Amino acid sequence: MRRNRIVILGAGYGGLRALKKLQDLHLNAELILINRNDYHCETTLLHEVAAGTTEAEGICYPIEYVIDKKQTVFIKDAVLAVNQNAKTVILEQHEPVNYDYLLIALGFESESFGIEGIREFGLSISDIPSVERIRRHVELQLAAWHEDDCDEHLTVVVGGAGFTSFEFLGELTNHLPKLAKRHHIDQKKIRVVCIEPTPHVLPMFDRKLAEYGSRKLESRGVEFVVGRVNRIAPGHVYYKNGEDLNVIHAGTFIWTGGVRGSSVIEDSGFLQRRGRVRVNTDLTVPGAREIMIIGDCSEVIDPENGRPFPTTAQIAMQQADCAAYNLNARVTGQPLKPFAYKCMGTVCSLGKNDAMGQLLGKNIKGYPASIMKKVIENRSLVKIGGVETMLKKGRFDFSR
Repeated sequence: MRRNRIVILGAGYGGLRALKKLQDLHLNAELILINRNDYHCETTLLHEVAAGTTEAEGICYPIEYVIDKKQTVFIKDAVLAVNQNAKTVILEQHEPVNYDYLLIALGFESESFGIEGIREFGLSISDIPSVERIRRHVELQLAAWHEDDCDEHLTVVVGGAGFTSFEFLGELTNHLPKLAKRHHIDQKKIRVVCIEPTPHVLPMFDRKLAEYGSRKLESRGVEFVVGRVNRIAPGHVYYKNGEDLNVIHAGTFIWTGGVRGSSVIEDSGFLQRRGRVRVNTDLTVPGAREIMIIGDCSEVIDPENGRPFPTTAQIAMQQADCAAYNLNARVTGQPLKPFAYKCMGTVCSLGKNDAMGQLLGKNIKGYPASIMKKVIENRSLVKIGGVETMLKKGRFDFSR
């Protein structure tokens, strides 16, 4: 008798966690994992590579650390679309892959909101190639200043004052003294600007914590400007404050103002908004219950306020546990269970030895928060890659 085939798309936090859980269950099913790369990237640490404080290999590990080859087949390829009628996954290089059950755990993409010039002249933090591009670009701009003495080379503008923006700015400002010394530039000449539509930075945090974070960054030289990014051109960042159009001459513009789910979702004809599908309570897709979606491509509503939960690594891994349970239930003929999200808290890094966050209803900041950030990262490694992976790739530098 033919075994059911479960296909998992994406090897991020959700996809790999779900695979690990299914392998632990020794499910009587054929497991196939499809991912464009043969490594897992800890996307919550991409900002460190972008700022130049961590190498790319420091936040990645091979997918083979997780895969049990006796149970799972891995296909390295890019997913183009899902043919829901034929129940196949269309790939860039391989033949279409059939599925009985499909778990979509594809990641996020930068959302431009139609702002002119962002895709052509801006940079974004989305994957390993994108952050390595940022790192090289900043270094090249600093080197170019010696050639023409044009100060725009020394100006870095970040669009958006959310979680990713603060983590990148924290890491960059910690690293600036080394960058300035390497390029023989007076650090005071380097300008870092953050543009945000409202004065209320980090809306997901308590106001006192958000103010702590902005004060820390300001003390390291970050300028906060209230305005809405309007247009990007080579060497120019235009923004509006009310009806007034302003410009900052900058050699580097990094957009952190929003993300969306993978474009594969839209290309596959799902009912979606910004690449996200509002899934049923059991994480299945309305009208296609053989498909489940988790992570950045799913939209789960918070029953307390009627708004979608933020798409974080934390919720993706909790969804993965529920999805694995429900896939097992499907194969064994058991009832599915609803997904219930339990937020354990959030910690935002502000550089090596500083952070802020909320854990179990309590505010934490400074060095203790930075320790908790490392503990959370190590716990994530254990939950996906196991103890051995955590020992190889974990964060154990707790020195001030």
